[in-house]
Parts: sequence; C-alpha cells; structure tokens
Amino acid sequence: MEVIETKIPGVVILEPKIFGDARGYFFESFSQKEFDEKVAIPNFGKTILFVQDNESMSSYGVMRGLHFQAPPFTQSKLVRCVKGAVLDVAVDIRKGSPTYGQYVAVELTEDNHLQFFVPRGFAHGFAVLSETAIFQYKCDNFYAPQADGGISIKDETLAIDWQIPIENAILSEKDINHLCLRNFDSPFDYSMNLYP
Repeated sequence: MEVIETKIPGVVILEPKIFGDARGYFFESFSQKEFDEKVAIPNFGKTILFVQDNESMSSYGVMRGLHFQAPPFTQSKLVRCVKGAVLDVAVDIRKGSPTYGQYVAVELTEDNHLQFFVPRGFAHGFAVLSETAIFQYKCDNFYAPQADGGISIKDETLAIDWQIPIENAILSEKDINHLCLRNFDSPFDYSMNLYP
C-alpha cells in the first residue's frame, strides 16, 4: 500500500496494490501491521486498533456530515467507497491547530480503490456523486449516541466544492440543523492527547 500525504499532517490517502488479470482483481484492503507501520506509528506514535465497521448505501445527491464524536468517545475513521463514487471530506476542528477550519477532500470510487484516513479531531462527511454508492468505514472507537456532533455541510465559509449542487443536496434532519464553524464551540483542542 502507498501512503499519500495531504496538506494536513496525519490525514492521509491510502492506495492499495491491485493484482489484476483476466479473472478480475485482488487486493488487500486492510492490514493492521502495515497500517501501524506506515500510518499510525509515524503520525501518532502508537497503534490504532479499529473496533467497528460500518456501511451505508446512498443515492446521488445525498450528503452526510460533517460528523464527529466528542471526547472521550472520539473516533478515527478509515473510509472507502466499494460501489459508485463519493467526494469524501475531513475538516480540522481542533481549536488552536495551524490548519483549523481547513479541509482535505478526495474522490473515492469503486475503480480507484482509494481509502481515506480521518484522524480524531476532524469532522467528516461525504457527497454521493454516482447514481448510488456503498460506503464502508472502520472506526477506532464504538459509536456513542450521546457524543454525536457535527458542523454544517452547507457552511460556505469552508469553501468546499462538493461537486454537486448544494441547493439540491439530500440531507437528514439532524444534518440540516448543525451550526456553521464560526458559531461552533469545538470540543477538541490542538493540545489534547486524542490518542492516549
């Protein structure tokens, strides 16, 4: 697997080695050993163990996010699109961070097989670019409904090009009501040890 660095340290894109022939293809979608050696330990100084796998199916125009779980239930996510295409986004919401309010966006598709690692302290969301998309992600902490949080996916100050008309986005009631970043008091601080 190749690790592609982004403009925000710790937020990385993973490109697997694909073995293809006339029968189709094969690739190793996850190796804890390789992930630790190439991503977790160099960036966070410790092993990151994933404890929960999730999957969603959505149609074109659906936007989910920008979500996070507040401490002490915060999560890292390793995400990929196994059918269709999505634009996946991670926004730095760590107060005091030199990249606070900045984001990384990557198109994840069933053809490019890319994966995106979203560390703790980031809000995460995606927009479905294809007719339908099946989206899978690993989490390093269990879901805790009392820790649910988010910032508005429609926040114009973030200047995210979602690649779909934002006025036609299909959002959940919860996601419609999230605050914009300027009105949001983040529970994350850059000085926090998010990986104790």
